[in-house]
Amino acid sequence: MKIILISLDTLRADRLSCYGYGQQTSPYIDSIASQGVLFEQAFPSDIPTEVAHTSIFTGKTGLTTGVVSHGSPSSFLSKEHSWLPDIMRKSGFTTAAVDNLYHLKEWFARGYQYYINTVGAKRWIDGQKVNDLAKSWIKDHKDEDFFLFLHYWDPHTPYLPPEQYVPQFYDFASNPYDPKNKSMEPAFNHPAYPFFKHHHYDLLEGVTDINYLDALYNAEIRYLDDLLKDLDTCLSDQGITEDTMLILFGDHGESLTEHNIFWDHCGLYEPTVHIPVIIRWPGHIRGGTRVKGMIQHTDLFPTILEAVESEFPNRVDGQSLWPLIYGSKKGNYDEVYLSECAWQAARAIRTERYKYIKSYDGGPFTRPPSELYDLHKDPYELTNLVSALPDLAEQFESKLNSWVKVKNGDREDPLLMTLQREGLPFKRRIEKILSSHGLTWEEWKKDPRRERLEFSSQIIT
Repeated sequence: MKIILISLDTLRADRLSCYGYGQQTSPYIDSIASQGVLFEQAFPSDIPTEVAHTSIFTGKTGLTTGVVSHGSPSSFLSKEHSWLPDIMRKSGFTTAAVDNLYHLKEWFARGYQYYINTVGAKRWIDGQKVNDLAKSWIKDHKDEDFFLFLHYWDPHTPYLPPEQYVPQFYDFASNPYDPKNKSMEPAFNHPAYPFFKHHHYDLLEGVTDINYLDALYNAEIRYLDDLLKDLDTCLSDQGITEDTMLILFGDHGESLTEHNIFWDHCGLYEPTVHIPVIIRWPGHIRGGTRVKGMIQHTDLFPTILEAVESEFPNRVDGQSLWPLIYGSKKGNYDEVYLSECAWQAARAIRTERYKYIKSYDGGPFTRPPSELYDLHKDPYELTNLVSALPDLAEQFESKLNSWVKVKNGDREDPLLMTLQREGLPFKRRIEKILSSHGLTWEEWKKDPRRERLEFSSQIIT
């Protein structure tokens, strides 16, 4: 048996055709879904990348492991927490990764007999490099039982797909570089501009049309779709498709200007926390299965271990997906809990109908202390109902606080501890940039003087 676990970084569910998107961004992913199971309501427990993948490989939420912050220098995953690649190796599988998460934290290399690092000279990682490395490894190990983790960064910023993928999503009768077009101005004047100038805007070489960036994101998905087709063709050529459990998941989504978030993945709103999860395993999963109930990242851990009949720790937060796949259960949760600590710090509860968000630190954003949305009536989360439904908001607040207390026990809340001792990780990056120009954070927020500053790429880390 082979298991290929594929992270599709920064892929929001609602931009895939199989999740109802109107444009053809994902014909091959759609095909994979038609051959297996698609989970319609999948969510992370923690975002963004570092904490999301930690929860996937442990089957535990950030509150259980203590890893809640992306980019925190003090974060550490104790070896007391079982790690999926390590369990797979001890279960007799050859373990490998084509990935670069090791550069975030050392624990991402644990348990692998082969760790193939994708970092190169560019600031971004082209998925073709992932394919080239992965296909070579697959050919060499096709006769073994293996567990292979692949990490694709398309469609993460800076949105640089091959040019031929763009015209399908953008009418070049418009000029994406027209200096008269001012639609990018809100992004350029956002307090987070110093960071994104280096990591995104400079690489786009003067784009002024906000719609062009939306098209680039779609084109990145379409490019990723072709990469997955190429990878799957390799499995077929090697004769191992039928023996392979293929798992696709998004670690988080992407906000494409929603809620004043410009092409990034913060905020516990649907564009960032509604993710795709698709599993194909010929002979074990009926094609065209769709699960409507809610699941989370943490559920992948017990699902994989149950598939290989491996023992796994009792103390995990996730639940196996097999009862949902076989129809004996509609969903794993009536409510899911969400958390973030990078650009901003917040926690949320999402039920089938409502979402309640509690903000601890808005960072470069102006956020109310709490938000309540009726997702049935307000799917874009535009109308905060805290004042209109104070009793319901109070119930959610109490439930959220109780959940944190139960998870933490006698320990200090790791999110609050990070804020008190270190502050928001990404806010610290901007403060470092601003300090070289003699500016404080508060001065910058009052007057983002982007036109008068040239931010040095050398001081951004």
